[in-house]
Amino acid sequence: MSEEKKVAIKKIQATGQMRKIMADYFYELDAAARDGSQKVAWCTSVGPAELLLSLGFKVYYPENHGAMLGATRLSNDYIPVANAIGYSPDICSYLTSDIGAFIKKETPLSKAYEGIEGVPKPDVLVFNTNQCRDVQDWLSWYSRELNVPLMGISTFRNIGEITDDVLEGIVHQIKALIPPLEKISGNKFDIDKFRESMALSRSCTELWKKVLETNAASPAPMSFFDATIHMGPAVVLRGSETAVQYYELLLAELEQRVKEGVGAVEGEKYRLYWEGMPIWGKLRDLSEFFIGLKTAVIASTYCNSWIFAAFDPADPFLSMARAYTEIFIVRDERFKEKYIEEMIRKFKLDGILFHDSKTCPNNSNNRYGMPERLEKRLNIPTLTINGDLNDLRCYSEEQAKTNIEAFIEQLEAK
Repeated sequence: MSEEKKVAIKKIQATGQMRKIMADYFYELDAAARDGSQKVAWCTSVGPAELLLSLGFKVYYPENHGAMLGATRLSNDYIPVANAIGYSPDICSYLTSDIGAFIKKETPLSKAYEGIEGVPKPDVLVFNTNQCRDVQDWLSWYSRELNVPLMGISTFRNIGEITDDVLEGIVHQIKALIPPLEKISGNKFDIDKFRESMALSRSCTELWKKVLETNAASPAPMSFFDATIHMGPAVVLRGSETAVQYYELLLAELEQRVKEGVGAVEGEKYRLYWEGMPIWGKLRDLSEFFIGLKTAVIASTYCNSWIFAAFDPADPFLSMARAYTEIFIVRDERFKEKYIEEMIRKFKLDGILFHDSKTCPNNSNNRYGMPERLEKRLNIPTLTINGDLNDLRCYSEEQAKTNIEAFIEQLEAK
């Protein structure tokens, strides 16, 4: 297993359509920011996007830009720039990559999309701390730098049971956003438009869930590495017909693969769970590496972060509060372990790979004994690799691949 063979990743045909709709999204954002035809809101990725859409904002997601910086391997050019103004190398490398790029007035958007010179200037910055405090600090920097209003939702963390008291607190915060957002947008809040954007997000999330669940089939038609790319519309285009139509297209293709027995990994022998953040700058490399080991990485908590099953247009405020509070990252250890156990059974997994992401402690669930507890209780092998979502200085490729190979040998022996 020491020799790495060159392998090909099976192309998903819907990728071409995804690239087109993502390009359209960025061009429309750029046009709105340039001519002022629509106000632009920056929103954290699991923030109240549906509310912003209902008020007529074009919505931009800085975390999506952070992932682009990681995937294009530009992050290490920019992280030191943010470090130089006082942002620690130990905090979120999305944050430091993005702020560093802004300071240098550079973006991968300008290379990917002709005519786009920079990220769209915001009219308002909106956060939800359900992921971590870093998102609030991230947008706070832009608020000070650009003199743009900042507002958001502070979510409880480490939640077991989601109580009425918790939800009422979140609902109150969501409703409190409406008056200042009306003033900035110039539009009155319309409950029917809110329900409409919520209904479209619900349709998007249901389809995305079905897309991910096609991997319960053996062989699995799509890898985790594919899914990190194809989740793009669920992140930035939820609340739109475009996202719904895209996932209908992708789902049909994957269901056809299942019907024909076409797997993402030729000769699939082992099925793994990826727990934690992607290593954005190594997606292709790791995808090819696992294909060479005939190992399919097919399920994750990360890609499931954009499944919002609680959305209900009939009760948009309460259901938004629940949907954005019940996500995996907000929950306590007991909930997380039960969730992973259910995923192991659903996808018939042979092992769990934990990614300890140096600058993302909230999405690194290996640090408080979870792998050891799961191994003992479920008799399933686990492996932890060290790395980071964006900062490749934290990732030793040789060490990671050696450990992964040894882990697969352990599965073979078992």
